[in-house]
Amino acid sequence: MFDCGHKAQYMSGQREKFVRLDDLDSRSSSPSAAGLKNCGFNIEGLGRSGHANNTTSRSFKRGIRKGSEGLKSIGRSLGFGVSRVVFPEDLKVSEKKIFDPQDKFLLLCNKLFFISCILAVSVDPLFFFLPVINDPEKCLTIDKSLAVTATTLRTIIDAFYLIRMALQFRTAYIAPSSRVFGRGELVIDPARIAKRYMLQYFFLDFLAVLPLPQIVVWRFLHGSNGSDVLATKQALFFIVLFQYIPRFLRVIPLTSEMKRTTGVFAETAWAGAAYYLLLYMLCSHIVGAFWYWVAVERNDTCWQKACKDIGRDKCNTNFLYCGNQHMEGYGVWNNTKDTVLKEKCPADDNIDNPPFDFGIFTHALSSGIVSSTNTLGQGLETSTYPGEVIFSIALAIFGLILFALLIGNMQTYLQSLTIRLEEMRIKRRDSEQWMHHRMLPQDLRERVRRYDQYKWLETRGVDEENLVQSLPKDLRRDIKRHLCLALVRR
Repeated sequence: MFDCGHKAQYMSGQREKFVRLDDLDSRSSSPSAAGLKNCGFNIEGLGRSGHANNTTSRSFKRGIRKGSEGLKSIGRSLGFGVSRVVFPEDLKVSEKKIFDPQDKFLLLCNKLFFISCILAVSVDPLFFFLPVINDPEKCLTIDKSLAVTATTLRTIIDAFYLIRMALQFRTAYIAPSSRVFGRGELVIDPARIAKRYMLQYFFLDFLAVLPLPQIVVWRFLHGSNGSDVLATKQALFFIVLFQYIPRFLRVIPLTSEMKRTTGVFAETAWAGAAYYLLLYMLCSHIVGAFWYWVAVERNDTCWQKACKDIGRDKCNTNFLYCGNQHMEGYGVWNNTKDTVLKEKCPADDNIDNPPFDFGIFTHALSSGIVSSTNTLGQGLETSTYPGEVIFSIALAIFGLILFALLIGNMQTYLQSLTIRLEEMRIKRRDSEQWMHHRMLPQDLRERVRRYDQYKWLETRGVDEENLVQSLPKDLRRDIKRHLCLALVRR
């Protein structure tokens, strides 16, 4: 790996030898090396060898050179030579199409992707509204028009999010080990970028965009019979509930990336307040959809219980789902269904001792809409059904937490709008108290008041001196030139 050269000089009347070790790959051929002689681990004065030893040395050096090149190639294959850049401008001259995380185009795309994630978690509760009760036929069915709308919206939104997943494979990131000073180094190696995304968030995004609800709905819409209503209803509930976790969690890395690249999430106070209000309304939409699904489920449970009570010869549980009118024995059930279901499952809160207590879902079934969902859970009259009691307790706790978060965050954002004005009022009050304490004459007080008023109108409470002094010299020079140019021209 190393070659050596020796040089002789006379110091203090004696001949001294200097030895230099050089890398074989970076051996210099400049004229300044005229006094150097190459040797293969043989230092002059320590022992000279003949022509045979020189031949052996050259072959030995060639073997070491080949071994060194082999080690370098192994290092490159293991990823030791990762390409990094310090300045974003270096990405423009790079042969590989890699995006800077602070690029304006990518920042705009992240905002659009965030909106798509909010829309995605808003569309998913629509699948809970697909099971509907056909009151004239006394059967449960799937709303086909709403099913087509929900699946189409979800497919479009998820297809748009696939663009973000593709961009993640081409977006550089800052190496954690390089953040000791300054911004750090951008890793632009596509293999390292892809490996990082695959290990962190790819599996989460992949689970979020799987079209499982679309497959279930399309299977029902194309060539299914009425017996699939129950299976479709149960499959949609568990699939949407399972996918809702990754579809909600994928918003967290997206908001963290927006805060890391821009420094703030909401650039204006009104945007921050509107964001938290939107989250509160979104949670209300989710709870309302879940409330509706549980109400339909309780109605289905009551119908199945009533069907089993009158016997198999008069009723079959498949008759409770629309599309099974062709089954044997449906004629008998068709003549008695109105009387049986009205007697066994009356959705009327005026009855003192109903045969089946629907509890908090009575209004939803009697009026056809989900009522009382605009409360925080107080005043709900539950039945003895354990799931209903747990749902009511969770609704009350969840509602109070969300309401507290909404009030607190909106108050924080809205207070930032008037913080300068409040500071001005405090300073003016302190000034008035000081002038009264020092018993200043009225003319001086008026001058102080006029100055404070002028300063407020001029700067709006912003400390311009400290603001400008914190900037670099070249930027301060350009700002002063801009501010004073009109005055100089006059």
